[in-house]
Amino acid sequence: MEKIQGITDIFFDLDHTLWDFQKNSSLTFDYLLKKYKIDIDLSTFLKIYIPINFSYWKLYRDEKITKQFLRHNRLKSTFEKLNLNVKAKIIDQISDDYVLSLPNNNFLIKNGIFILDYLKQNYTLHVITNGFTEVQNKKIINSNLKKYFAFIIDSETVGVKKPNIKIFKYALEVSNANPENCLMIGDNLEADILGAINAGFNAIHFNNNNEPIHNHCMIIDDLKNLKEVL
Repeated sequence: MEKIQGITDIFFDLDHTLWDFQKNSSLTFDYLLKKYKIDIDLSTFLKIYIPINFSYWKLYRDEKITKQFLRHNRLKSTFEKLNLNVKAKIIDQISDDYVLSLPNNNFLIKNGIFILDYLKQNYTLHVITNGFTEVQNKKIINSNLKKYFAFIIDSETVGVKKPNIKIFKYALEVSNANPENCLMIGDNLEADILGAINAGFNAIHFNNNNEPIHNHCMIIDDLKNLKEVL
């Protein structure tokens, strides 16, 4: 791999890129399904929930639904598809409990700490995340990631979500960086990679979700590969 030159600031996505969302979310639901006595096997629940959650997040990212609608209806749709009769009040309780409990699990993506320790020596590091402020801040603090980042930029604070160019322009303003000297690293082609490229950033796609191969930028499948190019 050829070295990428001229980079001063590196912006990481959080979920699925540094913070192991899938594992941490699974552990949280394992706890919640037992707590609320929902009679369903965890793997069966997750098989239905994960694609539904993905589709609702796509709608939320595209500004088509609210945070409250997302939180309630991703669970409502899952329970309905599983033919489970769960009252709306209980769904809201589980939804709130999920948000509170999720940051208590803090498994990180393989080689995440290794590469952050390596990159921090020569670059200014930041986060750009589409998550909710309260949850993302807890994740970063509880997993001991806060010390690595100069700025943590979340969509709820900025008012728009990746791939909206405004969140990347906001990141440039607060970091006082030039786009040609910035690199975005994330797992989502649409939100992280195309959003960053449209804002003039360099980008590396950490293809952690088996997305289709493309020619928009460099693709890696392990964070340690960043050491070869940075």
